[in-house]
Amino acid sequence: MTPEEAHSEATRLTDLIVSARDAYYGDDAEVVDDATYDGWMRALEDLERLYPEVQGQDSPTLTVGAAQSSLFAPVEHAERMLSLDNVFSEEEFLAWAAKVERDAGASVRYLCELKIDGLALSLRYERGVLTSAATRGDGRVGEDVTENVRYIPGIPARLAGTGHPDIVEVRGEVFFTVADFEALNAYQQSNGDRLFANPRNAASGSLRQKAEGKNERQLSAMRERLGRLRLTVHGIGAWSTPPVGSQSEVYELVATWGLPVSAHYRVVDSAREAADFIDYYGEHRHDVEHEIDGIVVKVDDLALHDELGATSRAPRWAIAYKYPPEQVNTKLEDIVVSVGRTGRATPFAVMAPARVAGSVVRQATLHNQEVVKAKGVLIGDTVVLRKAGDVIPEVLGPVVELRDGSERPFVMPTQCPECGATLAPAKEGDIDLRCPNARTCPAQVRGRVEHAGSRGALDIEGLGEVSAAALTQPVRPEVPPLTSEAGLFDLTPADLFGIDVVVRDAETGLPRLLDDGSPDTRSPFRRQRKKTDPPYESGGEFDGDATHIVSKAATELLRNIEEAKTRELWRFLVALGIRHVGPVAARELAQWFGSIDAIRSASREELAAVEGVGGIIADSLIDWFEVDWHREIVERWAGSGAQLSTPGHPGPGAAVVSGGVLDGVTVVATGTLEGYTREGAQEAILRAGGKAASSVSKKTDFVAAGPGARSKLAKAESLGVRIIDANQFKLLVEQGPEALEALAPDAG
Repeated sequence: MTPEEAHSEATRLTDLIVSARDAYYGDDAEVVDDATYDGWMRALEDLERLYPEVQGQDSPTLTVGAAQSSLFAPVEHAERMLSLDNVFSEEEFLAWAAKVERDAGASVRYLCELKIDGLALSLRYERGVLTSAATRGDGRVGEDVTENVRYIPGIPARLAGTGHPDIVEVRGEVFFTVADFEALNAYQQSNGDRLFANPRNAASGSLRQKAEGKNERQLSAMRERLGRLRLTVHGIGAWSTPPVGSQSEVYELVATWGLPVSAHYRVVDSAREAADFIDYYGEHRHDVEHEIDGIVVKVDDLALHDELGATSRAPRWAIAYKYPPEQVNTKLEDIVVSVGRTGRATPFAVMAPARVAGSVVRQATLHNQEVVKAKGVLIGDTVVLRKAGDVIPEVLGPVVELRDGSERPFVMPTQCPECGATLAPAKEGDIDLRCPNARTCPAQVRGRVEHAGSRGALDIEGLGEVSAAALTQPVRPEVPPLTSEAGLFDLTPADLFGIDVVVRDAETGLPRLLDDGSPDTRSPFRRQRKKTDPPYESGGEFDGDATHIVSKAATELLRNIEEAKTRELWRFLVALGIRHVGPVAARELAQWFGSIDAIRSASREELAAVEGVGGIIADSLIDWFEVDWHREIVERWAGSGAQLSTPGHPGPGAAVVSGGVLDGVTVVATGTLEGYTREGAQEAILRAGGKAASSVSKKTDFVAAGPGARSKLAKAESLGVRIIDANQFKLLVEQGPEALEALAPDAG
């Protein structure tokens, strides 16, 4: 394979993986089963090992996943919250264990515990007092849910006992027991509220609630849900000097502090015994009080954790064994083609509702027409349905012996079901068909508008799937308010007031019908006037008409869009949907150039020179800005008052100051440095003319280490790199290395 072919294959795999991730987190139709997704990830990992130059900073092999939200205040973890790599068979697990033991150079004891199907949480205690609770987020920055966590039984506001560390992060899983989940749904039903599909979604939705704006009944329901949540501690984050030497001893210690620890973990002396533990719970998974989707196996010795290390997304000393999914039979009622944000046309199965692995499934992707053919399914078949990895629904194939002759084959359409453009492969040899009408296809515009409002982009509350569809393809008016995302910041109450939409099923996306067979149409943005509303007055500021008024949802959406005009520059870059430009690359570009105009004007060489960007992203940026209607989006956003530059930024390349006090000096900042955020520390280095490196090497001049520094600190010690604290770091970036020489020799 040539380097050019490697770049092309890496791009293809990255697109597939990112699309699958977006679909999963965005509840889209374009999803794949775990085995396929895992195969793509492994193929990309293999390719990046052979051709390191194709690995960008936003590669899926380097990232954890979830996006940061502005609904809650951000909390920076003192130590990253990583994900876990998965195995799906005993052979894969034993191969992982054999590698661990080879790398460790000795026999290894393993701690085996149940993989709870819930929501990861980090608790920060300072001198025994709970100071913050945060979700995982992107592994580096999570959401502050401290106030909600105080309602969860079993999470102490103050640790029991004495001798607590100055700072410790405790990691755990928040979940509902099966019994409490059923009781919660009964409570929801009795109050006329929506039911939750499964305990995992219920846990996530319950913890990520805001009290603001709720009435007493809603606050009572919120506290009811939070009061039924439980936490099980499964690890630690930042903790400078644990007084114990193993994971199991950590559990014993934190239990004396009053923190809840699982009653189901076991320490074993060999990988074979760990495999037996996995087998046992594979047969008894439904005997446990909460949902589980596998077993987590960890090296028990904490010293080996540091020795084995971690990748950018997962520790090498732990693995998650995922159990085979459950399977059911159901009726395949139809195969409908959906077009996504990138124009990809995906057939998906519409099935009679079936409960599998704890939730009701009504649809599943069939990927493309070749997969439909390979699976041999006909519309009307009874099919075997499973949830791969207990998460993603997958149609395995038909139950042929149940056919009665009424079944019919699926025929892939030749035209886009939304705009009528002729579907075609993006390039010769592609199996997937795409709609080429990127600019005006309602499905693609809808997807891009929804993406712009998503948590990882502009984070506009209220601009989700339903409102994006209403704004881009209503029943009335004939021309929708948004024919492009370019008009997002120009929306007015009058634009929203006139919208009528077809009500669609949340699972299938199909129109709901009235008793007479006609589509159910409603307005999401207006309501009837009440006697308590101000009287209608024609002229002046728009307030509806004589019989209707703009709804609260419309008012809040417009207010949230207005607030989004002042989002950080990197969020606007992500919102534009430029290929390969995710949050990590967007942050680097925003920090370096300071404005979208500067990025647009930069050469390929200038773009590629930015750390974490490289040639692939640089080419993607240049290609995107060459399209006239892409430029129109930027120009209209700017004309509508969107802040497409960083206030006070001195200009392109100013992040590195020629002749600064750190000119030619490489500094790594790690852990929590008092007075600095992670980005703030890096910016301070760059503005002083230094290089803010992300890893420690022989070329590193200083490592600024605070609480939570572990592997980078150890690497610096082993290489003899000078280590400084937060106070010395402040002196370094303000006055340069010479200022440190005046300190006592042992000060660093």
